Amino acid sequence: MAETMKAVVVHGPHDYRLEEVPVPVAGPGEALLKVEAVGICASDLKCYHGAAKFWGDENRPAWAETDTVPGHEFTGRIAEIDDEAAARWGVRVGDRIVAEQIVPCWECRYCNRGDYHMCQPHDMFGFKRRTPGAMAEYLVLPKEALVHKAPESIPPWQVAYAEPLSCALHAVERAGIRFDDTVVVAGCGPIGLGMIAGAAAKFPQRIIALDALPQKLELARKCGADVTLNITEVDVVEEVKKLTGGYGADVYIEGTGHPSAVAQGLNLLRKLGTFVEYSVFKDPVTVDWSIISDDKELNVLGAHLGQDTWPAALRLIESGRLPLDEICSHQLPLSEFQKGLDLVADSANSVKVSLIP
Repeated sequence: MAETMKAVVVHGPHDYRLEEVPVPVAGPGEALLKVEAVGICASDLKCYHGAAKFWGDENRPAWAETDTVPGHEFTGRIAEIDDEAAARWGVRVGDRIVAEQIVPCWECRYCNRGDYHMCQPHDMFGFKRRTPGAMAEYLVLPKEALVHKAPESIPPWQVAYAEPLSCALHAVERAGIRFDDTVVVAGCGPIGLGMIAGAAAKFPQRIIALDALPQKLELARKCGADVTLNITEVDVVEEVKKLTGGYGADVYIEGTGHPSAVAQGLNLLRKLGTFVEYSVFKDPVTVDWSIISDDKELNVLGAHLGQDTWPAALRLIESGRLPLDEICSHQLPLSEFQKGLDLVADSANSVKVSLIP
């Protein structure tokens, strides 16, 4: 094995560089992974552009760190592993795996209650120096990582879609969808399409997909949407009310990351409806809280990562039910990481963009 490798290194907002760095060394109980594919997340793009959630502002400290390697949506093959790690994860050299994006402490209040996805002092692949991400040829899986064996029969960039899909499925679980519900999913990007597929598995009365791009709405239908509405062509609040006898939707799942989608959801929900917020926003969002309280008494829920949904995401990927060739739209070499970031920003011409180290 070579002593050095190519990797994208974060030096700050708008300053990501392809560099030659040492190949990391796995310690006791860890494993070395040869990366096969890494997806570029919308959060990667927001971090690149300097969003306050990652780099801080007057109200919060910086969370992201410089001098690390980005990339938390990945798959690869085990290159080196000791007996301790092999027994813990049930994998061996040559196996293809995925790892959950969070690296929990396994000791805090949340981890002890099973809510590892909310771990208080957690690390995250691709944002912390202790856990460099997968925009590199190799990465180390620390002993605290959550590792799952992955399908061998499909391309690695489709396997890496397990990360956004697991997040989407967690948002669907938070919604508590019932058989007679009208479910609205806002945004038909990689996460939104996964939300539609997850909601379809709950078999509600109808699923309505919202987006501004006809090609994304067509993909939404292939993932299980019954109705698609172009937000640039119709008044979606009015249309949803027409479809529901004037009441409004039972469930609204927000997956766009655009501030206008928040008010849109509050307005199209029925009284006692459920709003699930998944997106990471670049800037703070302001809404009329009276809609949530006095007007409708809404259930407003957040959703974060993919607690316990990774096995289901992998099964769904392997099932062939999703149009993965269309969802996983672009694969680029690691050297073209900047083009990849630009493609993610150009949502009219991409869906899920991946890098192949």
